[in-house]
Amino acid sequence: MIRRRTALSVSAASALLLSAPLLTACGEAPRPGAAAVVDGNRITVSQLQAQVKDVRDAQRGSPKADQLLAAGGRLSQDTLIRMIQFRVIERAGKDNGVGVTRREVQRARGAAEQQAGGAAALRALYVEQGIAPDRIDQAVRMDLTRSALLRKLGTTKVNAVFARTSKALDIQVNPRYGKWDDNQGTAVIAKEAWLRTSGGSPEQA
Repeated sequence: MIRRRTALSVSAASALLLSAPLLTACGEAPRPGAAAVVDGNRITVSQLQAQVKDVRDAQRGSPKADQLLAAGGRLSQDTLIRMIQFRVIERAGKDNGVGVTRREVQRARGAAEQQAGGAAALRALYVEQGIAPDRIDQAVRMDLTRSALLRKLGTTKVNAVFARTSKALDIQVNPRYGKWDDNQGTAVIAKEAWLRTSGGSPEQA
């Protein structure tokens, strides 16, 4: 069920967000102590490390622990990009009159749990994708926001909205982690060829 750096999909009706893009090794450095700066607000290295630790702790408790830990060499980079994407999608939704209620998140998560075979099974699927259990609601919220934007605007327009929103947020990533690409919401590892990281979905934040 695990696919390296791809979107987690439980069902066609409840595809649960997230491409986790790759990163380059160059870029304009943000403020000291920041892994990234989004709209003038820092994502600190300590905040990033805390999320990575949560994922690692959950992975260690998985029956697939050895496999997950061995495959997680870019977990810090993938996690940072997800953190940035959350902010881009959230702002795009706000700017385009799209909001998601707590009730909608709970309903979507409940449906996904049923389809996955229970709450524990769904948590395990997210952990395999590098998402800690306490971040599942956030991931569901962002997926619902993106889906609502797609319904309202259509694929072509929503891609342009994400790119425009990303540029407006003036995203800077610490060169230690890479360089943000506003138009794609993704980047490439230095000296590596382009890799598709969206799990087959044309809509990238």
